[in-house]
Amino acid sequence: MKTIWEPARQIPICWEGDICVLGGSCTGLFAAVRAARLGASVCVVEKQNCFGGMATAGLVNVWHSLYDFDDQERIIAGLSLEVLERLAAQGQMEITPTRAPSNRFNPIALIRQLDLLAQENGVHTLLHTQYAGMLRRDDAIDCVFVQNKDGRCAIRAQIYIDATGDGDLMRDVGCERYMHEGIQPPSACFLLKGNTNGELISWLISQHGAEFGLDDDWGWFGHVPGLPGISFRADNHVFGFDLSRAEDLTQAEFEGRRRAYAFEALLKKYVSKDYGIVNMCSTIGIRETAHYVTRYQANEKDLLEGARFADAILNGTYCVDIHHSQDNGITVKYLDGNMHTTYGKGTVTVESNWRHEAGLDDNYSRYYQVPFSILVQNICPNLIPAGRMLHADNGAFGALRVMINTNQLGEAAGVAAGRGHTFARYYRLAPLCGQLGEAVGPAGRDAVGGGGVHHAHGGVFYHRDALAAGRVGQAEDGELAGIEHLAALFLILPRLALEHRDLEV
Repeated sequence: MKTIWEPARQIPICWEGDICVLGGSCTGLFAAVRAARLGASVCVVEKQNCFGGMATAGLVNVWHSLYDFDDQERIIAGLSLEVLERLAAQGQMEITPTRAPSNRFNPIALIRQLDLLAQENGVHTLLHTQYAGMLRRDDAIDCVFVQNKDGRCAIRAQIYIDATGDGDLMRDVGCERYMHEGIQPPSACFLLKGNTNGELISWLISQHGAEFGLDDDWGWFGHVPGLPGISFRADNHVFGFDLSRAEDLTQAEFEGRRRAYAFEALLKKYVSKDYGIVNMCSTIGIRETAHYVTRYQANEKDLLEGARFADAILNGTYCVDIHHSQDNGITVKYLDGNMHTTYGKGTVTVESNWRHEAGLDDNYSRYYQVPFSILVQNICPNLIPAGRMLHADNGAFGALRVMINTNQLGEAAGVAAGRGHTFARYYRLAPLCGQLGEAVGPAGRDAVGGGGVHHAHGGVFYHRDALAAGRVGQAEDGELAGIEHLAALFLILPRLALEHRDLEV
């Protein structure tokens, strides 16, 4: 590859404060809001024209159930619940009765509610702004560079949260990166005016798809609350691209839009000219790109068997959901053991039971958990990753990648950063120990407030640069509270260890 030298230049600092969040998806915005509610000054950098990521720019209008698998107990609340209640009050959200009831909303209405959420909580926002690099001093990030209509400028914070989805900042600081063999393909989603009969459309594609360059595709669709006669379409997979690469991302966007408008043309020709695309996603619906190593790797066995963690920050019930990388199939595994693989729109479905195949009984867990250590990396002391770049095997990622789960990761990251920024400027033992004790509290103490979980139990210790334990409970009734009393595990304790290698807290 040819190279060119860029002349050195002075870069103005356009914002300076406690926490910088890169990426304004719901993951990133929820992190920012939680940190702001804890008193931190927060800036969010977002490359799109709005918050929300896949939920708005991607038009994906479903957050999965807030309840356990049997739909008996609410296990998720926090900002996900707060936002859904806002939408419901406006008639822009409803609960869809399915096997696992989902929350379906109007993605256009969500844009405004996320605007208000940021503004009400004093979150400084830079939209239409692209992350462009970073500068490290010693072991920590000193600043990040961004590019927007004002040109190139720098943002300096004490703590950085990478909610870019692809892990752009994690990549640049040198965190270990990997990719699964079969990357789940993206879908170019759109809103369609006209009849949403899935069987009709499937039959039409089987009969006339070749005329428009369309093959039978598995996917899902449904109506949009607040928009009568409008349906959401996600049955538009795009295969064969690595969306962590700029060229592939460009070509995938082209192909996704081509397929969507071919879909529209088929319906207009063979059904009715009243069909029409009324909104096309402004960014393709990315399911998966790269992953980055953290202290805990989520695995399919832990999730499906309902493993419990003392430092849990996430409750979930969404199934292991793997969209095949090379064909139009999907494999789904539920907590109760049911499993199926489907190719096309119901053309071939293979049913089985993974619990029986594994020699397990029918006493399944009603939800799974993920620990705080999935947010802790070992490379940079003032960086927290949150979002779909999470450290997980293929099966676990298939469950955790959905927004109702990454929303919780964002809240937990925001609480950790919101507490951590308080201590970031202190390096000496005496003031740190005093504030750490105040923040963490005695082991077993119930805490309310924050984001990520409801009842937090303090109990943290650190030994020889290794996080040994951080105990936090999980969500119950009321506001999803959090790891507020977990202090800054990723920041405080490593800072202490720099000067006191043998210190135990």
